[in-house]
This record gives sequence, structure tokens and C-alpha cells, in this order.
Amino acid sequence: MFSESWPTFVNKFTELFNESVSWASGYFDISPSKIEAWVAKTKGEMINTDGSAIKQTIINVGNGVVIMFVLPVYTFLFLYYKPFLMEFFHRLFSEKNHGAVGEVINQIKTVVQRYLVGLVIEVIIIAFLNSVGLLLLGIEYAILLGIIGALLNLIPYIGGIVAVALPMMIALVTTSSPLTALYVLGIYYFIQIIDNNYIVPKIVASKVKINALISIIAIFAFGILWGIPGMFLSIPLIAILKVIFDHFDALKPWGFFLGDNMPGVDMFKLKISKKKSTSS
Repeated sequence: MFSESWPTFVNKFTELFNESVSWASGYFDISPSKIEAWVAKTKGEMINTDGSAIKQTIINVGNGVVIMFVLPVYTFLFLYYKPFLMEFFHRLFSEKNHGAVGEVINQIKTVVQRYLVGLVIEVIIIAFLNSVGLLLLGIEYAILLGIIGALLNLIPYIGGIVAVALPMMIALVTTSSPLTALYVLGIYYFIQIIDNNYIVPKIVASKVKINALISIIAIFAFGILWGIPGMFLSIPLIAILKVIFDHFDALKPWGFFLGDNMPGVDMFKLKISKKKSTSS
């Protein structure tokens, strides 16, 4: 139904553009032909000027799509070569450490599974919030657009832009007021705030026992280092590091720093007071 309605959307976009040109020509006392010529000229200059930006955007979107298609292949290969990898790690360490190595590997597997569960929960929550917001505004195909937006939300930055652009376009051509598109933007922005400040740190990161502060810092840091793939891998990599840190006495403080075991404030004050009384 959505694809069959596309020609109608194009026609309504054209009508909206023509109405905007007519309003601008009457308000500013400029002939419509000059406005259309200016729009065509500006569009050409933007394409020439922002060619590199458009190219980079296409590359980023392509990278995200490639990751989504290649990830199942990687998963299959890791599962297929699991005995081979286990034997490699056993030979890499001495025989007395085989038990500890096996325990670390099992914990890493559990961490990755929990992270994937957290992502599924995030997609379900975002799809629900998107769909409810669009339904309240009376946007057509609200559930479809909500689910698409939740899936695109897994691609940092670019996915969020595309996710909000689709329902805004639908709102422009299917509703009587252009303000509805701004309402859609406001709702999606509010949902993004909830996702970035609560869902990811409290639900996704909590599944792998990483505190909210470290998870947010890791997403930005890995994004700067490795781009979109780094953002995808930031939380599971930090969780894997925490598992490794927790098995070495010298690194256990760092494992505690990455975790979410918040110490009690009263106990912390009690320890400080005890130290002061001892020193006195």
C-alpha cells in the first residue's frame, strides 16, 4: 500500500512546492519564474559544493548496510569454527590456566548474547514509541514507519536522520497542516533523548553490566576512532574488556570502574571517617 501511494505523494509534493512558490511570489513581489530559477541554481550549487559530503554520506550508509548483511556471515563462521578457536586458546596458554581461559570465553559468550538481547529490547521499545507518537498525530502507515525507524535507529546518526525524514515527508503530503511535520520532528527528537540517555545506558548497557557513563563515553570514543562500526562494537568490546579485567588481580580496579556496581554512599563516608580517626 505504501509503494502504491508513492505517485500520490509525489503529486502532493509538487502541489505543495507550487503553493509555496505562489505564496513567496505574492508576499515578496517576485515573479514565480525567478523563484524557480533561483531554486534550480541553488540546488545545482549545493550539489557541486557538497559533493564530498554527499559522497561521504553514501559511503557511511553503504558501510552500515554492508555490516548488517555481513554480520550473519561472521556469526556463522564463529559458530562453525568454535572448536578450532577453543583449541587455539587452550594451546596459547599453559595447561594450568585452561580452566580460567574456558571460564573467560564462556563469560564473553554470555556478554555478547545479553548485548544482542538488549538491542532487541531497544528496537521493540523504540518501535512502540514511534508508532504511538505517529498514531497520535494521525500519520498514515504509523506502525510501518515506527518499525522502520526503530531498525534504522541501530545505525548511529545517519539512521536517525533517515528515520525521522520518512514520517515527516508522509506528514507533509497526507495532512492539511505543514506543522504536523514539525510535530513529528519534535516527537522523534524526544524519543532520541530517551533512547540516548535512558534506553541505551540503562537497558542495553545494563545487560552487559556496563555503567551508563562508560557506555556513553565508549560510543562517542569508538565512533571517533572507527566510525559507525566502532559505535556498533563499542559496548560489547568494553564488556569483553571488563570480563578480562575481572580475572586479573592487578586489573580488577579497572573492571570495577567499567561495571555498574555502585558503592553505597553511607559506606563510603564511613570508610573515610574510619581513616581519619586512625590517622588522628
